[in-house]
Amino acid sequence: MVTIGDVAKAAGVSRSTVSYALSGKRPISPEVRDKIDSVIRSLNFTPNAGARALATSQTHVIALLAQFYADEFAPAMMQYILGVTDRARDLGYDTLLVTEPDGVAALRRISNSRMVDGFVLLNVAEHDSRLEVLRKAGQPGALVGLPGDPRGLDVFDLDFEATGALMVDHLHSLGHREIILVSQPQHVVERGGAYVWRLADAARARAEELGIRLHAHHSASSQPEVGTDLARLLETHPDATGLLLNNEAAAAALPSVLSARSLRVPEDLSVIGRYSDDFARTFSLPYSSVDSAAAELGRRAVEQLVAHIQGEADARVVELTPPKILDRGSTAAPPA
Repeated sequence: MVTIGDVAKAAGVSRSTVSYALSGKRPISPEVRDKIDSVIRSLNFTPNAGARALATSQTHVIALLAQFYADEFAPAMMQYILGVTDRARDLGYDTLLVTEPDGVAALRRISNSRMVDGFVLLNVAEHDSRLEVLRKAGQPGALVGLPGDPRGLDVFDLDFEATGALMVDHLHSLGHREIILVSQPQHVVERGGAYVWRLADAARARAEELGIRLHAHHSASSQPEVGTDLARLLETHPDATGLLLNNEAAAAALPSVLSARSLRVPEDLSVIGRYSDDFARTFSLPYSSVDSAAAELGRRAVEQLVAHIQGEADARVVELTPPKILDRGSTAAPPA
């Protein structure tokens, strides 16, 4: 087996110089780097991603930057992560999951070390501080989530404005005139979770156009608080006949809340959620929903990223998935 010592000897440099060339931790002159590169190719020395990056200019690793926030529902985040990792594996790439709180420092460090061929970013905020670093990085990047300024980046997201309008339209067509919208916690909005207000603002605007009374609220994202919030909202708005959920934890908690109040769906209350079909199956949710397409968005981000890595794509895209309601029989005309 060829070792780093063999490479150093053949190149006429120290082991540490070869190590620095592989890791990128210290600058190496172009002449020395070219010599080490040539020896690595001739000796077929590829014991790790760093060596392969030097020899082929690719590591076949992508970095996935994600955060598991305490005020968001972790199982929902996993749907996006699985979409990224599964498709990356299909295309021959390993995935480096990065959950460091300081996303800017992590992205800069990983980019400078040439550990990966590209980046996929989750938890994208309206004004995301990672984006300027990504635009200047030597590797391409793709986002799952629409920021305020998407220039120079590939973006994949659900069309949340169209989703909010569609949910209201559907209940209106059945005759509902008073509905409740339950969104993610306020903290998600405060850190730039634009998808929350995009859906809510569109739902409000559409409800106003149609003459529907819409009660918009934020809710917790964990038990038992989310269950308590749902029970309180149903008590506060007893005349509401429809419920819209832009909060996965609320959807998972709703069956027990309705059972405790002896409310039937759709006879007493029509329900539409916004979550992935995989999520619905995992929690056996019987509610009609707009599929958030979490896994599909992750797959599309990886496919576009790999196309850039392999030189098969030049233009940047902003791709918003049109919403569709998956009918599970949880909506009907309101009770007389």
